[in-house]
Amino acid sequence: MVKQKKKFYITTAIDYINAEPHIGHAYQKIIADILSRWHKLIGNDVLFVTGTDEHGKKVSDSAKQSGKPLKEFVDEMSKKFKEAWKLLNIEPDRFIRTTDKDHEKVVNEFVKKCDKAKDIYKGEYKGLYCFGCERYYTEKDLVNGECSFHPGNKVNNIKEETYFFRLSKYQKFLLDLYKRHPEFILPSERRNEVINRVKEGLKDLSITRMNFEWGIPFIFDKKHVLYVWFEALISYYTATREKGREKFWGKPTVHLLGKDNTWFHCVIWPAMLKSAGIELPNSVFNHGFLVFNGQKISKSLGNVISPKVLVEKYGADSIRYFVCRQFPFASGEDGDFSEKALIDRHNNELADKLGNLVSRVSTLVEKNGMEKSENKLIKKLKFKEIENLFENYELDKVLNKIFGFTDECNAYVQDKKPWETNDKKVLYEVADSIKAIAILLWPFIPETSEKIAKQFGFNIDFNEIKKPLNEKNKIKKSEILFKKYEKLNKSR
Repeated sequence: MVKQKKKFYITTAIDYINAEPHIGHAYQKIIADILSRWHKLIGNDVLFVTGTDEHGKKVSDSAKQSGKPLKEFVDEMSKKFKEAWKLLNIEPDRFIRTTDKDHEKVVNEFVKKCDKAKDIYKGEYKGLYCFGCERYYTEKDLVNGECSFHPGNKVNNIKEETYFFRLSKYQKFLLDLYKRHPEFILPSERRNEVINRVKEGLKDLSITRMNFEWGIPFIFDKKHVLYVWFEALISYYTATREKGREKFWGKPTVHLLGKDNTWFHCVIWPAMLKSAGIELPNSVFNHGFLVFNGQKISKSLGNVISPKVLVEKYGADSIRYFVCRQFPFASGEDGDFSEKALIDRHNNELADKLGNLVSRVSTLVEKNGMEKSENKLIKKLKFKEIENLFENYELDKVLNKIFGFTDECNAYVQDKKPWETNDKKVLYEVADSIKAIAILLWPFIPETSEKIAKQFGFNIDFNEIKKPLNEKNKIKKSEILFKKYEKLNKSR
């Protein structure tokens, strides 16, 4: 009987295209790609979706500033995000754009369902509005009278006709959800913040705008366009309406979002889904920001770090490895990006530990060959612990385990001295252990893992770990996997 594959659906934020991609955007996409690759590696049926959010006033204003027609502008900007992710070996199964025709169709059907539930009505909105976030705030949400995510930018008082979504109706539903399914909001710090705010009461959400035209027309009143934060959320559902992908919606579905998106995805989104009669996702993981010298990386702060520039300088695998190894993703804390720290990790871990092990062993095997033997060394590699750490999003600890085993392999070679003894069984044990290391590292550093697999003669497949390496494989001396970089004297 064929074992049925488990499904796994993972999404990221879809990025606003009013500015070019930076390493802050890339952090989340790298994490999602790693989780997607891991689930594919262990045999699950995976759908990984990312994309671009292309409607709203900010995008319209940016297009005007560029002097380009709106469609041309969004096409060019969306392409830049696609290219940035390709450079980092990020491989989504669908790159969705909110200007896609199937998205507009699904959005209109979704709105009709909410209206049928009597959750949409016409009214007037008065409130404080941040054009940077394209969202309304209350006085208590502000810091020193300013939006906390756009300090220095004026928050405007706005009054306009709008259509509302009855968010207030779903307070009890949401509090019950958080109690019954605490895993819906991760990490726990974010959950506690949301619960406390929801307990204070919910106001109905303004879901249409009249002061610009760049958006999906509101199906019941074409003078209005849908609020970008309402329709963009539906993109996660849109991607599962494609033929053959319907099974992916529901559990387990994981949304990865920055902590500034917590309210929309942990309060508004589940209320919308409940209104439309659609099953909720399993978890919303609200991670911290990558910061640069203590400030969130963003265009407005003038400290954008381009993925393209970093890849050209250090290579995709080093960047992927660094952001997972350096920052404890599972804690939801911010991580301070430092080029000096990247170089130190690259030199001391990727080059000195992994690169050196592969180089030494491949050189000795080419010279002496191998003799098949029981691999006692690999018993020090704790597979179950690694699987559990992946389940808990503790990717830095996964790498700690794998590189701890890499240290064991290096120490074993140093202790047994096969360059003196010509012990072919020792060489086999370490070569077989390198196979396991490379397969486990594939989600993190796919390009390097695939080079090692080709060189040592095995496939990137989780089941290959338990299969003994063929001792007759013709292994040649390794090329330098990681060229060392000159150390910087200070962070920059």
